[in-house]
Amino acid sequence: MSYTFSRLLLASFLATTAAVEVSAQTTPTETKEAAYTRTVNERAGKIVEKLGPLSPAAAQQVQSIIADQYQQLNQVHERQKAELSPLKAQPKTEATAAAIKQVEERTNQDLAKLHTKYLRKLNQKLSPAQVEQVKDGMTYGVLPITMRAYQDMLPNLTPEQKAQMLAWLTEAREKAMDAGSSEQKHAWFGKYKGKINNYLSAAGIDMNQAGKDWQARLAARKAAEAAQ
Repeated sequence: MSYTFSRLLLASFLATTAAVEVSAQTTPTETKEAAYTRTVNERAGKIVEKLGPLSPAAAQQVQSIIADQYQQLNQVHERQKAELSPLKAQPKTEATAAAIKQVEERTNQDLAKLHTKYLRKLNQKLSPAQVEQVKDGMTYGVLPITMRAYQDMLPNLTPEQKAQMLAWLTEAREKAMDAGSSEQKHAWFGKYKGKINNYLSAAGIDMNQAGKDWQARLAARKAAEAAQ
């Protein structure tokens, strides 16, 4: 992906993350666990607020489902860290590598089970469109932000290209939902944007030039808006 496009997308992602991510800082009367519980409930509440009309009872149920998912994901990731830390401190041997792989595989299996159960619970309470909103809320809206950016930068994309890009970004979002931090969530999207970049380059699109042209158009728009 071109430097220009990556930089502009990163700025959008950071701005969105800053608006959504809630700090888990403790107050003098809070334990670390209580602060985290408060944080995920606030984060879940912000996601629910954007889902449209829900009864108070339904909104509370959905908020609890989302907050509980954050809690369970955190438990899985914290357990992984605790198990990997002593292994990574050991000399690098085949046995150590095998043990690390085993921990990672077990973590991935646990995350997959959580993911399936979570979506089942959401689908029992929400419409498919609302479930999509929850997924975007948990991943800072990176999927729609990225699709809009690509289509703005490359207005001549074919329907087939758009469909493939959306499929990859959707897959990235599913992975990012289970990640343990905002950095890891963005890393999943970065990986799939690399696939998209290679795909578009193979189709004959000069991504570097497209990025420069896009930047020029954005600057022109900004100047036109300022002149109004």
